[in-house]
Amino acid sequence: MTQTTAKRWIVQGLVIAFACIFMLPFIIMLVTSLKSMAEIQSPAFQLLPRSFLFSNYAEAMSQGNWPRYFLNSVTVTTITVGIGIIIMSVAGFAFARLNFAGRDLLFLLSLVGLMIPEQVIMIPVFMKIKGIPFAGGNDVWGDGGTGWLNTYWGLIVPHLAHPFGMFLFRQFFLGFPKELDEAAKVDGCSRLRSFFSMYIPLSLPIFATVALLKTINNWNQYTWPLIITNSDEMKTVQLALSMFKSEAGLQWNYIMASTTLIALPMLLLFIFLQKYYVQGIVTSGVKG
Repeated sequence: MTQTTAKRWIVQGLVIAFACIFMLPFIIMLVTSLKSMAEIQSPAFQLLPRSFLFSNYAEAMSQGNWPRYFLNSVTVTTITVGIGIIIMSVAGFAFARLNFAGRDLLFLLSLVGLMIPEQVIMIPVFMKIKGIPFAGGNDVWGDGGTGWLNTYWGLIVPHLAHPFGMFLFRQFFLGFPKELDEAAKVDGCSRLRSFFSMYIPLSLPIFATVALLKTINNWNQYTWPLIITNSDEMKTVQLALSMFKSEAGLQWNYIMASTTLIALPMLLLFIFLQKYYVQGIVTSGVKG
């Protein structure tokens, strides 16, 4: 065995070992979803169930209005990601390719948003959402009603854009040569037209990367939907998991079965966009 072959085997062994460590929570979630409550509560730990109870999935989905919960999550995530991608890509393009007074200062100020925890601004945002004029019974001053509380608008608007997505777009657009803009200008192409006809087709990796990150973030939102929704019709899939909590304790087999189904769309999306995701991170995160 040559030294090169030995090093390759060691590296592959380490990669497999780390992959198993990162996969362990998913494996435990999957096998727990197939166990009975008696097995889960048993003090003797056993990784594999004695009998695979696939009926846990059907029983978990039979409780509550899961089609409605999935519809809410899909609607909120799709609209938030779709509009958010447009806002963040245009902002990133402006900071990377346009010259205007105060550009660098505005960019630095926008990055301040990365340093502020989301929990810090939840109460001010809640008050703004509640005080939207002419919404939810409010008057022109935003008083008297509920505003956008317990609505799709309240779930979507506060999460449309994020500084991190804008930052990734800017870093990616900085990688294009200046000659590209000059050639577009010679051909009589406006900035807006060059953005849509040249930059977007050449930037699919970063669009896929930001879309994937934002989709996962919005799909897994729990605290914000918990704060502004108060009806079963507006519950998202993450909030719906709380129905398996009772005075007798947590129904872990149903929670894990529901969690597996909730995680499945994100897993399939990551597998589908994995190639673009890696390419987008590599080409946008290393240039200043």
